[in-house]
Amino acid sequence: MTSAGVDRTRLVSASIWLSDPKYFAEFNAVWDAWVPAGHAPTRACVQALLMKPGCDVEVAVTALSA
Repeated sequence: MTSAGVDRTRLVSASIWLSDPKYFAEFNAVWDAWVPAGHAPTRACVQALLMKPGCDVEVAVTALSA
């Protein structure tokens, strides 16, 4: 990301897919530690059947470049 002039303070939106809602609190703890305070993007989180067995989370983010 940094090679494109992007860092975690420039996130605009995030889409999160979880294989099971039971992972929501655990995911939020990791997310909150990863996103700098005051820079949380608009976010949507849904339950979905993910295509790769054993994969419990998928995240897609959109960010602004410098």
